[in-house]
Amino acid sequence: MRLLSLFSGGKDSVYAAYLAIKEGHEVVLLLSLEPEREDSYMFHVPNISFTSFQAEAMGIPLIRKKVKGEKEKEVSELESIISELVKNKEIDGIVTGVIESNYQRERIQKIADRNGLLHLTPLWKTDSKKHMESLIEEGFKVVIVSTSALGLDESFLGKIIDRDILEKLVVQNKKYGVHIAGEGGEYETFVIDAPTFKKKLIIEKSKKIIKNLNGVLLIDSIVFESKS
Repeated sequence: MRLLSLFSGGKDSVYAAYLAIKEGHEVVLLLSLEPEREDSYMFHVPNISFTSFQAEAMGIPLIRKKVKGEKEKEVSELESIISELVKNKEIDGIVTGVIESNYQRERIQKIADRNGLLHLTPLWKTDSKKHMESLIEEGFKVVIVSTSALGLDESFLGKIIDRDILEKLVVQNKKYGVHIAGEGGEYETFVIDAPTFKKKLIIEKSKKIIKNLNGVLLIDSIVFESKS
């Protein structure tokens, strides 16, 4: 199938696209949505403007669209965007990286149904720890770019999720209930390398902004590096 990927640049959307390709599908288009509000129910916010670098590394066209980020209104905006893309592109389905959010899955499923598309959710209800272990084993380099939970302090920002960081997330899960995969918004990520990347991304400049329990690593500049 020819698929449109709802693409945030975070670990789950990148991994879902990777799994779809691995299963023999063709991801022909990436769609990044930039909400005007930081408390969007549907869409990832930190460093969304840098998905263009990931798209170039993957060699897949990217479309970026702005949405208001208001609850439910952003769903209507998403449907309008997808309906327009379906008219102009040969797309059979949508692939998303949703893991546990029924709110997101059900709304995207309805959009897909109304537009005659299949909705692929290769990560749906996967075990969080096993999912994170798979990311590490398959060579994904995933940087934590925001934290919003008790137990995830400034020291997590900018860290690549390796086995050591994963174990720390497991500890915080047991202690504070932090979701190991960050599905509740406890943390957000940005992928700098993956099996689908033809070149690696290097975060050249960034800055940390900390406010109470919330921390963000804002990327200022990225450069490419050869994988050979």
